[in-house]
Amino acid sequence: MNPERTLLLVGATDETVTKAKALGLHVLLLQHPTKITPEQERLADLVRVVDYTRWDLVEPIARELHEAPGFAAALSLTEPGLEGAASVNDLFGLGGTGHEVALRFRDKGVMRRHFAALEPDAVRSAPLRDREDLSLFGGRHGYPFIVKPTDATASIGVRRVDGPADIDRVWDEVRRLSGTRTDRVTTLFVLKDFIMEEYLDGPEYSVESFSFGGRHVVVAVTEKFTDPAHCAELGHAMPARLPSGTEETVRESVSRFLDRIGYRDGVSHTEIRIGEKGPRVIESHNRVAGDAIPDLVRSAYGIDLMTLALGWPFGLADELPDRPVARAGASVRVLVGEPGRVESVDGVAEALRQEGVIDVRISAEPGDTVRPVRDNWDRLGLVAVAGPDTAAAVRRGAEVISDTIRVRVLGDDGRAGLAGVAQVTERTVESA
Repeated sequence: MNPERTLLLVGATDETVTKAKALGLHVLLLQHPTKITPEQERLADLVRVVDYTRWDLVEPIARELHEAPGFAAALSLTEPGLEGAASVNDLFGLGGTGHEVALRFRDKGVMRRHFAALEPDAVRSAPLRDREDLSLFGGRHGYPFIVKPTDATASIGVRRVDGPADIDRVWDEVRRLSGTRTDRVTTLFVLKDFIMEEYLDGPEYSVESFSFGGRHVVVAVTEKFTDPAHCAELGHAMPARLPSGTEETVRESVSRFLDRIGYRDGVSHTEIRIGEKGPRVIESHNRVAGDAIPDLVRSAYGIDLMTLALGWPFGLADELPDRPVARAGASVRVLVGEPGRVESVDGVAEALRQEGVIDVRISAEPGDTVRPVRDNWDRLGLVAVAGPDTAAAVRRGAEVISDTIRVRVLGDDGRAGLAGVAQVTERTVESA
């Protein structure tokens, strides 16, 4: 095993390991006990099963593996592994993203404090420690404002405070969530600290980027489908249908953000809103996006962000041009249902065979409880599709769900029905 072609991978999906091996890399995998799969054990050159969110457990293993067989880079593309991989980079001077920068991405409170020291018009924020903090923040900065965990994903625990009448409700929810897992199945984080921050108005987008030694390339701007009633994402589309001239402003804004956060190499996923003050960052991550967005990028732009991220530290990837050009449109449409219980799931294999379908991911299983949509874990699944342009892809995704995917739900009212495509407001879809 050649150490110069060996990667220490902190957490991974089957796809990540497969793509690393396809590049000719040797893979040393640190995998959580709840995440290990037979395919990962088959593909990786060496596997250590460990809670990789705990540095006290990761450090001795990293030291042992660095001694033999050795590795030239440490990387994670999954949220819980980012800090661990960064700490390994620091420990052995491997280059790549270090822990200080990774923490600015990972901890929303750290990110806000970092930018408050750099920018006079930074998003206003404050830690939430007790109920009175909510009243003080609202009185000082006005309503609405957002409350969210500093350490979570998928819109878990994100609440909007519209006025003083919401304070008791939101504080009760914060107390209920504190100390709990961040989802019902898979995420490794426990909710601990919460932050209050200024509400950002305007339509929401995400920006998929790759940084080459400090040169930031915006690969794609992703249009988000949202509902003002909650914080769950109801779909994505690319290329985003932006007003004339806005895309260049977005590129400049995100590049400036990445510079100031100290990021130089690798993939990133930055969520923004574009309001009266222009693009403003909600949060950012030094990893690939979720929700099949990398599949949309690959379909619309022909760029595989995961392979790029794995290959770049080893000189196995070429730099991208400053302005990648889309060759098609792509979208994700989300499946939701009325509160109740799932009775059956059909149509997935049929949908996967249809023209333009990139992927179908149905998380709902018979017997599962269907909850009112508040965050991404309340959704029942998604369909990713390609089309000749963005609008066509958005329409095609809705057609596949309505015509082919059959998730039967017995409602709390005793009536049976089918889950359907999440409806999005006309303003969101036609934001350009």
